[in-house]
Formats: sequence, structure tokens, C-alpha cells
Amino acid sequence: MKWFTDKYDSLKNAKPVISRCGDDCAVCPRYLAETDEQLHETAVFWQKAGWRETVVSNEDISCTGCGSKGVCAFGLLDCTKQHGVESCKQCAEFVCGKIKKALENSDAKKQACKNACDSDKEFELFCRSFYEKEKNLLG
Repeated sequence: MKWFTDKYDSLKNAKPVISRCGDDCAVCPRYLAETDEQLHETAVFWQKAGWRETVVSNEDISCTGCGSKGVCAFGLLDCTKQHGVESCKQCAEFVCGKIKKALENSDAKKQACKNACDSDKEFELFCRSFYEKEKNLLG
């Protein structure tokens, strides 16, 4: 995604915004997209990388952070609410099965992401966004 890699220099040193599952929203294209075109390109990439079965709508791909959609693929939004914590790291049950599943899911999808990327810089940004969960949560 050209618009995403065009931001490489500013994103590589962006202050982290860590989600409940350990993703870094500060470099996530769903979080960063500002135009309909950027959202659509992001949705196309999600499908190309195998993260969605089809190219979803801009409304479905856009994200403003944990809780903005009211759902979480890993069930962490409801879980953190039930445990009365803002992030999984604060939970007495951390590291739980849900976090382990999130880490395993990320590891399983990393190669497909790399294959879908147009450049090493693009993959580097995706790695920071989605594939440093363990470092972000446990580091």
C-alpha cells in the first residue's frame, strides 16, 4: 500500500499505542487511514494477506482503537471488561489462553503477510503493528 509505506519515515519512530492484544495501533493502517481510498486499499490488503475472505467495506475495515467496533477477534474486549482492567497485562490471569491464542494466530499469519507485502519497508511496518505482540505485552 503506497500511502502506508510513504509514511515509513514518520512511522518507524512513532510512539507506540499498544492495544489489549499487544498490537501497535500507532503503525496500523486500519487506525491510520484517513481517506476512503486508503481504507479501501487496506481492505484489499487484508483480503490479499488472508485476514479476510473478501474485500470488506470501508466501514468494516476502519478502526479507531480497542472497542471502537465493540468486538474483538480474540474476545479480549469483553474479557478485560469482565476483569475490570484496561489491558491484558493488568489482569491477574495474564498470560491466559486468550492471549496465547492471539500470539499463535499472529505467528500463523506472519508469512502470508510477508508474501502480500510489496516491499520490505511495508512488511517492517506490519511486523511492528501486528507481530510484536509478545514483546509489547511481556517486554
